[in-house]
Formats: sequence, structure tokens, C-alpha cells
Amino acid sequence: MSRHPQLAILGFGTMGQAISAGLVEASGYPAKRIHAATPHPASSRARAEALGIALSDDANSAVRGAEVVLLCVKPKELKGLLAGLSASGALDHHPLVVSIAAGTTLAFLAAHTPAGTPLVRAMPNTPCSIRRGMTVLAAGQGVSEAQLGQARTLFEPLGRVMDLDERHMDAVTGLSASGPAFMFVILEALAEGGVQCGLPRAVALELAAQMTLGAASMVLETGRHPAALKDEVTTPAGCTIAGLLALEDGRIRSVVARGIERATQVAAGLG
Repeated sequence: MSRHPQLAILGFGTMGQAISAGLVEASGYPAKRIHAATPHPASSRARAEALGIALSDDANSAVRGAEVVLLCVKPKELKGLLAGLSASGALDHHPLVVSIAAGTTLAFLAAHTPAGTPLVRAMPNTPCSIRRGMTVLAAGQGVSEAQLGQARTLFEPLGRVMDLDERHMDAVTGLSASGPAFMFVILEALAEGGVQCGLPRAVALELAAQMTLGAASMVLETGRHPAALKDEVTTPAGCTIAGLLALEDGRIRSVVARGIERATQVAAGLG
């Protein structure tokens, strides 16, 4: 497979556009090597033209010339899309197929594509749109290391990439893909606390967001456990321990963890 394989992106919504932008703007992927397809191209044509990539409503045409096919449609739309591509013979040349559809298993993909099609399941998250994302990949049976590497190159311009066994993918969806929404709620609550204590709203929100970014960066860059970093901030009889105890009174650990658990359970049923 070439360094910049012909790429078909089926679905050109938030993630389709984010991946396209990351490839073209951040990694130097030739725009002429990307063909995106969506049932309603008019609404996203301006973005495609700005990136210099082809955009149409013809998924079959996009896929027939592709070495890699990236499926960025909703889970409920995937079965019909794959049925149409298989019936038309668009997948008969066995391109590498990468799906970001939540809850959609490799077994499902294998059942709805021609036998022998190399398949990779991916779960990115919305921070990929600003190239601070997290993407987890699970390779299907028979996928070579070179093919898995090709899948990685699609997401590396958008943030971090990790390989895991497929059995973890629903939990990845609940934690990493749903997680930004949970963090936005927590950020909002942190800022509201600042407002309650007299800070202007814009100031409180900026402080909360930058503090969260810094704390997360400390975990990633030092490799230390969050509990150890927390203890360094928590001096005896200080304000931090007082605040932590108030959070524990509200069962914050259990509530957050149960939120991830519930999101994981729902993710498992999306496919």
C-alpha cells in the first residue's frame, strides 16, 4: 500500500471533516487522494472545497478507487451503506475498511462486507477536531501490521492513538468518546463554583479550563498516578482537603464511575 493511499471517507459530518482536515492540514496528506461521500453534500461542500478534497453523494464511486475506506456514518446507517456497497461490487477489491461507528463489532462488519476484507474498528473522540483527541484501534482477523499502521496514520494527526483488543471497545466508547461531555459538565460546575465565590463568569471558565488542561497534562507527561499528584496539592488542614471532603460527601467518585459504566452499557447496544 502506498504512503498516501487513495482514501474514501463515507460520511462527512463532524468526524469526517475533522479527520480530513487533520490529514490535509497537519500531516501533508495530498487532498487529491481523498474522496468524501455524503448523501447531502451541499451542506458541507464549502468545507471540502477549502480542504481541496473531492466531495460527492456517490459512495460507490468513492470506494471503487480507494485503497482505504473510512466509515464515518452513524451505527444505524451502516448496515444499509455496506449492503449497497457489497451489492454493487464496490468492495470486491478488498480495501482496508476502518469503521468509527460506536457499538458496531468487527463481526458485524465482517458479516456485511465481502469475505477477506481487512477490517479495523476505531473509536475517536470529539477533541480530534482540534487535534487533541484520543483514538483507540482494534484490528480484525488477518489485518497485517502494515495495514494497522495505515489505520494509525489516519488518526495520528488528530492526537494520541492506542491499540487495544476489541473486547475493550465499548468501555473505550463510554470513557473516551462520551467522556468529553462529562468533562464539560464538570468544567461548567467548577466555573459555577468560581462565580459563586465572586469571580466573573468568563474568568472562572478560563481558570477552570486551563486548570483542567494542566492537570491532565501532568498525568500524561509525568506518568504518575493522579492520587500521588493529588496528595502533593493537599496540605494538612488546608483549603484543598476541605474541598475534597465536600466532593466526597457528594459521592463524586462513585457518580462519575457509574456514569462511565452506564455509557459503556448503552454503547454496547448501539450497533
